[in-house]
Amino acid sequence: MSVRKLKPITPAQRFRIVNNFDQVESVKPEKTLTVGKKKSGGRNHSGKMTMRYIGGGHKQSYRIIDFKRDRDGVATVESIQYDPNRTAFIALISYEDGEKRYVIAQNGLKKGQTIEAGDSVAPEVGNTMKLKNIPLGTVISCIELRPGQGALMARSAGSYAQLVAREGKYVTIKLPSGESRMILTECKATIGVVSNSDHQLEVSGKAGRSRWKGRRPRTRPMVMNPVDHPMGGGEGRATGGIPRSRNGMPSKGYKTRSKKKASNKYIVERRKK
Repeated sequence: MSVRKLKPITPAQRFRIVNNFDQVESVKPEKTLTVGKKKSGGRNHSGKMTMRYIGGGHKQSYRIIDFKRDRDGVATVESIQYDPNRTAFIALISYEDGEKRYVIAQNGLKKGQTIEAGDSVAPEVGNTMKLKNIPLGTVISCIELRPGQGALMARSAGSYAQLVAREGKYVTIKLPSGESRMILTECKATIGVVSNSDHQLEVSGKAGRSRWKGRRPRTRPMVMNPVDHPMGGGEGRATGGIPRSRNGMPSKGYKTRSKKKASNKYIVERRKK
């Protein structure tokens, strides 16, 4: 994976940094694993805008990803593909009986490689296994929170967690946020770091690219009127006061997690700021 800076032949390309996509094949998505994707433009069933700053965007097909990895056995990677619905790349895998599935691709996964899921598989990149069978210190991704639920954590580009301890029916993992958390040993995880780790180095270059993604321009709260936002109003350039949301909830460091949340008991160490 690598990125490159474009030559400034247009004003938009002067600051543009793009992914080389050297690991990705330019192929059409598997038709049996795609469904249509409708855009709402931020409107509800009666046509009223209920979410601001949404609209437009390029037409997309949704790729059905196998987050559960509930089929044991060997599968061959047919291709590594781009997915417009997520930051990570995806891998099209096929089993011996011809069944095909999409999975999140890990760094180092290549076409023709074989990956497995099950209890007695080797802890190699792309293989999925239960946390009780993974060696301590292993870098993992696509982690379940509850057995059979499917991967929920460390799924975006370049994300990973580390298995640091095992005690009884729980393991402790260190998450990308810096939080250490206990999870049941029966939960599954995939070995390796999620692909496209250079995603954070990309630079859009122009506002129009945000419109292609379906994002309309966002108005800064500071320039609104007092009736529109708590930070609006004032003569000239006002500071806006305490940073807070449209509903008055403080932001930038204010902790919003409930102290009564049931899952608090599983958190060993809080995330870093």
